[in-house]
Amino acid sequence: MSVVVLKVGGASTGGVAEAVASLRVAGNSVCVVHGAGPQISEEMERRGLDVQFVAGRRVTTAAGLEVVRESFAAVNAAVCAAIGEDAVPLAGDEVGLEATHVPELGLVGSPIPSAPPAVLAALAAGKVPVLTPLARGPLNVNADEAAAALAVGIGAARIHFLTDVPGVFHEGELVTSISAGRAARLIGDGTFEGGIVPKLAAAASAARIGLIAEIGVTAVVA
Repeated sequence: MSVVVLKVGGASTGGVAEAVASLRVAGNSVCVVHGAGPQISEEMERRGLDVQFVAGRRVTTAAGLEVVRESFAAVNAAVCAAIGEDAVPLAGDEVGLEATHVPELGLVGSPIPSAPPAVLAALAAGKVPVLTPLARGPLNVNADEAAAALAVGIGAARIHFLTDVPGVFHEGELVTSISAGRAARLIGDGTFEGGIVPKLAAAASAARIGLIAEIGVTAVVA
């Protein structure tokens, strides 16, 4: 049975139950990694904390990390409730997600492929592990990057990014396929910016290693 890592954005949790069910009906084991971007930004602003991003990564102070953790917990609970009794809530920093510290961004990490035993056990039991993208430290990790690193670490066959848009748009057109090389060039020259950058970069890195990688309907190929 092949494993699919499903990355769910904080703004796109509404379709997670249907996406998980569809993948499982097709015979796949599913592992979910979710973000909480909108929720974190809203709460940080409410508390008077600066919201800053560098290349899609959130600058994270100690006060910001508290908001990150709380927001991840809330989204994790909502995602698990939507999936149902087969969902297994897991906090990434508690189960062993690994990352290297990126000190210039504060308490932020760049993920390292890893295979946390709790994730493997849940998959072996036919459950759906649902992870927050915190790494040991704790360090805040971009959820797109965390999902790709986890997919590589657990030997997944496919990674799918569930978003609140149909896929990748370039020059106003929905793209059905993009090569990892072209994605890197378009990121490098500034054509793509904002939240799509870490998604494309993560999908491209996974595709180069041999995974099937998709952002909505857009296939990212090696």
